Amino acid sequence: MDENQMVSSKKILRRKLDLLLRTGQILMESSADTSRVKRNMERTAAYLGLPKENLHMDVGYYILQVNVSDETHSFSKMQRCDKHVINMLAIQEISKLSWRAIQEDYSLDRYEEELEKIAHGRHYYTDWMIAVGAGFACGGFCIQFGCDWTAFFYASLAAILGNRLRMYLNHSGSNVYANFAIAAFVSTILAWLSSYLSSPSAQAALPAFLRPILYSSTPWHPLLACALYIVPGVPLINAVNDLLDNYINTGLVRAMNTLLIVVSMAFGIAIAIKCGSIDNFVKDLSMTPHHNFIEYAVAAAISAMGFATIYNIPYRLMPWIAIGGMICVCSRNFINLGPETGNIGLGLGLIVGSLCGSALISLINIKAVHFLHTPHQCITIPAVIPIVPGVLMYRALYGLIEMQGVIGEVTFAVLNAINGSLVLLCIALGVAIPNIFGRKWIAPHRRAKLARLIEERRQRGKFVDLHSFMVE
Repeated sequence: MDENQMVSSKKILRRKLDLLLRTGQILMESSADTSRVKRNMERTAAYLGLPKENLHMDVGYYILQVNVSDETHSFSKMQRCDKHVINMLAIQEISKLSWRAIQEDYSLDRYEEELEKIAHGRHYYTDWMIAVGAGFACGGFCIQFGCDWTAFFYASLAAILGNRLRMYLNHSGSNVYANFAIAAFVSTILAWLSSYLSSPSAQAALPAFLRPILYSSTPWHPLLACALYIVPGVPLINAVNDLLDNYINTGLVRAMNTLLIVVSMAFGIAIAIKCGSIDNFVKDLSMTPHHNFIEYAVAAAISAMGFATIYNIPYRLMPWIAIGGMICVCSRNFINLGPETGNIGLGLGLIVGSLCGSALISLINIKAVHFLHTPHQCITIPAVIPIVPGVLMYRALYGLIEMQGVIGEVTFAVLNAINGSLVLLCIALGVAIPNIFGRKWIAPHRRAKLARLIEERRQRGKFVDLHSFMVE
């Protein structure tokens, strides 16, 4: 090989490593779990002709590293990941692109063009659509806590306005954690103000036709749910998944980021409660619902689709996500609630109910991915988000923030923290374990398909041969 050929080969290899890292960067910044990032990067490496036996990858939350080496050569590249958002559409499209590129033998130019289209693709929903969707999702949470439908709209309105303010602050470039705290404060204040519409003095001042419309028998429940659009359900589940998959460093980083978000939210809520001089509602207000299962199902569908707008889920998947939310929440409630709470069910508790509800929809979605043509994560996580224990987590943090030496305060905070953590762990296990077992049936077929496609590419000379580089 002459010098010009060697320079050209090195240039192509560097470009391939850049494309591989760019693929991983988009996935990581779109909130894919680490195992999915690694699987997609390995598939992309097969398309790029990078031999698996010579390829070494380190997938981190902020840094991706790739090395291709043999006994005489070593080529390494790194990529920084900074702008972490939740974009399920990007995760879905990159999964499809990695298969399509192998099957249709894409050129590097075509692959790069398709990749950048995904990276810079438009969001399905406008900012106001996202704010409204997230707001109604919080209203759905409020129904799960036992509020009436009037309070549902109060919680939704407070969440819509608070979330829209947070989005505006994010676009302005201010600190993201401060934005969470400000949004939680505003939403809680608005929910507190809405409670006055049900007070005797406000009812007396209202026109007669408005009184039954604006009156709520559960005026305080919106304060529990109005800021739950902030609860980082996807990072929470991804953190637990990464830890269970032995990606310890990435899992711990995700967990710490999640903790900072929840602390910010709890801080904003605590200040709002102090400003409103609200008497201990965080500790005393019951979250046990007394609705029928049709209302649970409607609220769950609203919450699941509302959060799906935040995650940029395609329109075509919305009906299935609504059904998934119904299945998850109703099965959780049936197992959790029982006659002792005035409900129909088995009465086995929130922890067991959350595990069974998330596992059920995860098992169903193992088959659903084949006819929906989308990754498991994209349709399962929005369905289980309505059962994420956001209130338990912020009640625990609020209890710690508000400690004043009163007997029982530590017990209150620790009890909520333990219950919230166990529920979260069970949700992540429910999502992950069926998928892990399901791969035993799915993975062999996919591995065989990938091996066949790789061998075809190898025979066409599409793989990098490091021995073609001169030793320097």
